[in-house]
Amino acid sequence: MDHQPKFFENLSGAGKAIAVLTSGGDAQGMNAAVRAVVRMGIYVNAKVYFIYEGYQGMVDGGDNIVEVSWESVSSILQVGGTVIGSARCKSFRTREGRLQAACNLVQRGITNLCVIGGDGSLTGANLFREEWSGLLEELAQKGKIDAEAVKKYAYLNIVGMVGSIDNDFCGTDMTIGTDSALHRIIEVVDAIMTTAQSHQRTFVLEVMGRHCGYLALVSALACGADWVFIPEYPPEEGWEDSMCVKLSENRARKKRLNIIIVAEGAIDCHNKPITSEKVKDLVVQRLGFDTRVTILGHVQRGGTPSAFDRILASRMGVEAVLALLEATPDTPACVVSLSGNQAVRLPLMECVQMTQEVQKAMDEGRFLEAVRLRGRSFENNLNTYKLLSHKKPDAELPKSNFNVAVLNVGAPAAGMNAAVRAAVRVGMTEGHKIFAVIDGFEGFARGKIKEISWGDVGGWTGQGGSILGTKRTLPAKYLEKIADQMRTNNINALMVIGGFEAYLGLLELSAAREKYDEFCVPMVMVPATVSNNVPGSDFSIGADTALNTITDTCDRIKQSASGTKRRVFIIETMGGYCGYLANMGALAAGADAAYIFEEQFDIRELQANVEHLTEKMKTSIQRGLVLRNENCNENYTTDFIYQLYSEEGKGVFDCRKNVLGHMQQGGAPSPFDRNFGTKISAKAMQWISKKLKETYRKEGGKVFANTDDSVCLLGMRRRNLVFQPVAELKSETDFVHRIPKEQWWLKLRPLMKILAKYKTSYDVSDSGQLEHVAMLPKEAETGAI
Repeated sequence: MDHQPKFFENLSGAGKAIAVLTSGGDAQGMNAAVRAVVRMGIYVNAKVYFIYEGYQGMVDGGDNIVEVSWESVSSILQVGGTVIGSARCKSFRTREGRLQAACNLVQRGITNLCVIGGDGSLTGANLFREEWSGLLEELAQKGKIDAEAVKKYAYLNIVGMVGSIDNDFCGTDMTIGTDSALHRIIEVVDAIMTTAQSHQRTFVLEVMGRHCGYLALVSALACGADWVFIPEYPPEEGWEDSMCVKLSENRARKKRLNIIIVAEGAIDCHNKPITSEKVKDLVVQRLGFDTRVTILGHVQRGGTPSAFDRILASRMGVEAVLALLEATPDTPACVVSLSGNQAVRLPLMECVQMTQEVQKAMDEGRFLEAVRLRGRSFENNLNTYKLLSHKKPDAELPKSNFNVAVLNVGAPAAGMNAAVRAAVRVGMTEGHKIFAVIDGFEGFARGKIKEISWGDVGGWTGQGGSILGTKRTLPAKYLEKIADQMRTNNINALMVIGGFEAYLGLLELSAAREKYDEFCVPMVMVPATVSNNVPGSDFSIGADTALNTITDTCDRIKQSASGTKRRVFIIETMGGYCGYLANMGALAAGADAAYIFEEQFDIRELQANVEHLTEKMKTSIQRGLVLRNENCNENYTTDFIYQLYSEEGKGVFDCRKNVLGHMQQGGAPSPFDRNFGTKISAKAMQWISKKLKETYRKEGGKVFANTDDSVCLLGMRRRNLVFQPVAELKSETDFVHRIPKEQWWLKLRPLMKILAKYKTSYDVSDSGQLEHVAMLPKEAETGAI
């Protein structure tokens, strides 16, 4: 894009007043959004107000509408729910209520509203905006405000952010709170799996989602559930029989537990409810299995927000303030949302209408249409779930006569096992024989390779690390032995799941094609590394889990400082030379600074940071948090920075340091990594099938692929999953430091600085264009899971 960067310094909020409120059901991450709106508002010199208790507070006025300062939103980033309260409000639905609300706002000069809530709350805000000038005239006639005020406050600007754990709002990939709700569900499912296995039990889990099956569907995909019931896709007639057949088949395959997930709004094809009790009774009567029901309820709304929700909400909050500053009387009310990993603005009513269309389609029994309207991400989830959850009888499977090998390369990353499971099952569905390679390229050379079946990968989605075993060894020194193994086992395609070493490995194998025909087969790489340093992909499997580990640890460390005032923590993160974990961890944990290799810093900057913290200690927020990427600078080590801060901060604050180390590579994969791993790997295996068909030579009876486009990396780029030849990615790679030359997340760096009260410039060229819902490519697999 050859545009001139546009910086928001030119946008001033001086003389403007912005109010923020949360309405409807609460969701984790709302506080992060409130914090970002307040700080960004104050940063651009606007006055910012809290409206307590949602629309009720706006109608009641008085102490419910309060001007706030920078410190008012300190320490709320890690708190679930909403600190400014939310209430259902009957009076705002009446014109009298809205009249009173308008009066309360005008008295304080507020004409910019930022509403965080679901579609009901946002529709109410839009109506309020449309009535605004009429309300003001009525107030003037009644003598409550003067004619000058009617002129001065003639327009009301509204920006919405969607906070809803159900992810039921069209036009946005992920709503604030959805990822955290998935974390709660997956924590419960993982815990239940261990007890169910002990007793050979069946568990029926009921999750939230009255009108939307997103939570049920994604958690079923993330834990490999046996069956899932969602409102958008009711089971076919006779589902009772097919479900019981499937459960007993699974038991016969020595599977000790069955998990069935039911959305609270689940229905059959006649629009009759399917309840968790009904499912349980069915299993007990027909199969006699020991069956238990667990209803998750409000647990899903609770707990601390995930790293994803904090970053999403912080980005949305800043974007909302920019949208308010740029709004004119002619721009429609908009919602800020996420498409891919890009912030976008969409007309509020278009989104609301589309959301209502889904419900209408469901009420009228047009279920396929309902799934389509939910967007491509939802549709992909459903198709992937159907593909992976049920094994067709061998007689129904096609026979391709191709053998595909799957291996893990590099350091372990959470989510690798989910990717292997998807690859094995999709490969078998396509009719291939799948071979698992143990211990990466080194194991390949030693012949550690065996055929793997559908049942072998059951229960793998929730396992951390790499069950196949992984090594950093590159193939160059074993080329002949690997070629031998490929010939012996007649391997026709390779799928490599791993980090930077996997990328280098594919480059080496494709370079060796001239010498070894065995490497003239389709090869694909799926990026999996906590460092997120693979060129050609914005995200890699494992990075989200590591980010959550860092965020949780920072929360605990910050808490430990609440007793001892005036303390600064220096925390070292992993990532090699890639600053993704340090930078995003800092954004999610509310850090004061993050030192990364990509943005060179010197002693003057370190000095400025110390002075900044010294100033901060004079306020009511008496603690600091500084993150440092392990390789950001060879001389300014963690010890050096710790000693410098300790010396310079003498008498003002004391210091502690923490090196997080390998805990960042461990742990159960987050819902995001399970799903991203599952979907990206399934797509990679489908590509392999396509390439095998294209490159099969009938005359020689073998596969022969030697073009660049037969060795690809499948990566997430902005809004789409893209296959890119590894040869073309060479020019985008800094091989010395093992990072891509350009990294999208560096654009978010100023965001962290603004929220930590540093003056900085923020390029807003990407934002600001109002898009339309229908145009949005909903592949954005992204961001979303």
